[in-house]
Order: sequence, then structure tokens, then C-alpha cells
Amino acid sequence: MEKSVLKQTFDSEYQFGFHDDVEMVYQTKKGLSEKVVREISKIKDEPEWMLEKRLEALRVFYSKPMPSWGANLSQIDFDDIVYYARPTDKPARSWEDVPEKMKKTFEKLGIPEAERKFLAGAGAQYDSEVVYHQLREDLEKKGVVFLDMDSGLREHEDLVKKYFGSVIPMYDNKFAALNTAVWSGGSFLYVPKGVHVDVPLQAYFRINTKNMGQFERTMIIAEPGSSVHYLEGCSSPTYTSDSLHSAVVEIVALEGSRVQYTTIQNWYSDVYNLVTKRAKAFKDATVFWLDGNIGSKVTMKYPSVLLMEPGARGEVVSIAFAGKGQHQDAGAKIYHFAPNTSSLITSKSISKDGGRTTYRGLLYVAPNASHVKSNVECDALILDEESASDTVPYMQIQNDDVSISHEATVSKLDAQKLFYLQSRGFSQEKAKQLLVQGFIEPFVKHLPMEYAVELNRLVDLEMEGSVG
Repeated sequence: MEKSVLKQTFDSEYQFGFHDDVEMVYQTKKGLSEKVVREISKIKDEPEWMLEKRLEALRVFYSKPMPSWGANLSQIDFDDIVYYARPTDKPARSWEDVPEKMKKTFEKLGIPEAERKFLAGAGAQYDSEVVYHQLREDLEKKGVVFLDMDSGLREHEDLVKKYFGSVIPMYDNKFAALNTAVWSGGSFLYVPKGVHVDVPLQAYFRINTKNMGQFERTMIIAEPGSSVHYLEGCSSPTYTSDSLHSAVVEIVALEGSRVQYTTIQNWYSDVYNLVTKRAKAFKDATVFWLDGNIGSKVTMKYPSVLLMEPGARGEVVSIAFAGKGQHQDAGAKIYHFAPNTSSLITSKSISKDGGRTTYRGLLYVAPNASHVKSNVECDALILDEESASDTVPYMQIQNDDVSISHEATVSKLDAQKLFYLQSRGFSQEKAKQLLVQGFIEPFVKHLPMEYAVELNRLVDLEMEGSVG
């Protein structure tokens, strides 16, 4: 999977634009209504409290206006979206049991190969439902739970009821309310106290149906002293009409735990990618978001960490790549609610062929949060005269006993560095490739080796003749 997830990043032609002729087991009609919400809950045989939560969220969605800031969302037609499409009756625990057409799709994307090579577990979602989910046997014996979210609700209802909406309430924003009303699929990950998952767990999300909305819900609970790394990848077919991806991810990192969440989202350029991802970090816990935003028509995504107790640490390292017709409005939010907490935000963006990138960030320090340390770095690289980049940082510091720094740069490829590299024997094209690789190195260094090597190779391919 490592090659597949990244290949669209810098290729001039989208590699995953194929779609499959798969007949859905069940599919709602286009449009959003109370009837559709009840249909989704009924076919999933959910408990009454979840249906009530969905219906309340639907009312919240209708009551909230569309965001008037950031990217232009005026073209989204909520009545022209399929909110639920079920491709199978239940997720397979064996790869051989996945329906043949869907199996071929994920084989093209490299899922089985990646699982065999270096993953502790893998899940694959196709439109609204997870079609495959598996966890390494030795981790199951340690008490690790890695299921699709629907199975998590059935098998661990008490945990889901306790934490569902505890990090991202339905009232948070219009699209969080929409997800709460129509959510389907996603991952449920629970790591017991003191257990360290030493290799990554991965989920892959694929939109196949035209005018599809994908609304997965992911919940990660790390008990005290545990650690885990969760990887996520996404892709979609090429269509002439738009699709909507609106996920919610909630992470609870309890005392002394460490959670890393790595996303490389490479939707085709007809997808609105509007997601809410947030974590709560308690005493001495660490949450690290590694966030890659590459495809889509519009992305609005700001991974957030709420530092709830002393010693908590949050870090976000992100990269956004905007090509022709794309607007990547991305960034990070860190909330320091307790003293002796620390955070780091590193944002890199590249725009070319008329693309637009926006860094939008928030750093908040509460009145009682003394001895806070935070550093924010935002760097944008513009590769031609038609492209653009904006930086919209916001800081609300309510305590004087803090150490806060912020740095932002917008630049083109450095002519002096190009000249120096060429004077050392590199061709102009190779020199440009090296400079771009150096620019994204703070992101690449955190990737598993298979991803990092492939990403650098694809940078080389894209830079051939692409920079004037």
C-alpha cells in the first residue's frame, strides 16, 4: 500500500481514478432527511440511544449555517448526495472472504501487500461500510481491540457510549453534526493499559459510488502507559460530479500514553474533504498528528489537541499540496488547558499550476496554564506565478508565564541554492528536486521507511520539467 497511497501525490495524472461496477446490497436515495437517518440506524440494528443521538444531530445540522470563512463551499448540494451505500452484509476477517470486485480494488491499492509486509492490522472501507478488518493474533491476546466502528458499537457499547462525542460534540460545527447524524464505518481502536503496539495499524477508505458521501467515525482510546500508531489512507474514482467526505476522528490519550495518527489523504479533485479530527491528552500523554493533504477539490481540516492535564504534549506536522483547481485550507489547533504543557506545530505547503494553500491555525493558552512552551512554524513554497498561499494564524494567550514563538515564510525556489547545487555538478532539474525534497523533509522523516522512500522518488518524477 505504501506506493499506492503516495503515488497520486506528485504524479501529473491521478492513478486511482478507476471505479468498479459493484452492486450495492443496500443504498439510500439521494438527499438528507429524518427518514434516511432512521433507515441507516435501522439497517445497522443500533441501540435506541444512538438513533436518538443521530436525530438530535440532524436537527443541529439544519440549525447551523454553512461556514462563511475559508474555502468556498457554496457548490455543495446536500440533496444530490447518497448518504449510505452498503456493499456487503458484514466485514470479512479473512481476505479470501472479501467480494472479488472489491478485493481487486484494494489489491490495486496495495492493501494485502502492505498488511503482509509491516502492518499489525488493517481495515478497508468501501463507500459506507468496512468490508475487511483484521488484527494480528498476538495483539488480540494482549487485549488490543481493532474493529470497524459498527462492530465496536455492538461489541463494546459501554466504551463507545462513554466516549462517543466526548471529544467532538455534535454542536461543534455543521459537518461534525452531519457526521453524527449519518456516520457509518470507520475504526474503533482500544489499547489496554501498558500495552505497546510496536508496528502500525492501518485503515484505508475508498469512495466508489458517484455522488457518494463518506462519513466514517473513528475512535481511538489509549489507556494509561500504552502506545499505538494508526495509519490512514484515502482515494476515490474520477467523476464529473462532486463527492463529499466528512469524517470525525476522536482520540482519548490517557495518562502517560502516546498516540500517533498518520493520514495521507489523496482524493481525486472532485471531492470536498471536510473533516474534524481532535484529541484529548491527559497527564504526561502525547498526541502526534502527521497529516498529509494532497488531493481533493477543497480540503478544510485542522487536527487539534486539547492538553487537559500537566505534562501533556501535542504535536502536528502537516503538508498540503495544491495543484490546478485545488484549495487546501489546512492547519492545526492546540489548546493548553493545563500548566507545564507543550506543543509544536510544523506546517509545509506547496502550490503549483494555479493551486491555493492556506495555513489556518489556533494556539490557545488558558489563564491557569503557566509554564507553557509552544512553537509554530509555517512555510509555503510557491512554484509558479499563478499559484497562491495564505497564512492565517491566531493566538489567544491568557497567561504571561509562557514561552511562545511563531515563524512563517512564503518563498519560491532559492536561486542562490540552485546556483550552488549546479556549481557542484547537479543538473538544474536535479537541483530543483533536491530543494523540494529538503523542503518537505520535516514531514517525510516521520513516515515509515516504505512511505518516505516512495514519496521522495515521486517528488523526483513530478519535478521533471514542472518548475520554470
